[in-house]
Amino acid sequence: MSCGKPHDKDCSEVLGDLFLFIDRELDSATCDEIQQHLDECGPCLAKYDLDRVVKSLVARSCGEHAPDRLRDKVLFEIRAVHVEITETYRDPGFTA
Repeated sequence: MSCGKPHDKDCSEVLGDLFLFIDRELDSATCDEIQQHLDECGPCLAKYDLDRVVKSLVARSCGEHAPDRLRDKVLFEIRAVHVEITETYRDPGFTA
């Protein structure tokens, strides 16, 4: 995914760090880089907005804590999908 403009931080890097950015789990310099990228890149901003809304809906819908085994399994699957998406965007043959 890319808007076709050059950026200091590559789209795949930004997309890979979106959940950490949303959760404020990155250092301030990295957050500034991602924010600058989002300000310049419409496709990444749209993905950020979608991820933020989904995360918010899930948080509002979940009043109970999942058992540790289930939580670990879900996190593993999320990471696997994240790796797959990241590899797809890094594929030189990929076009959005």
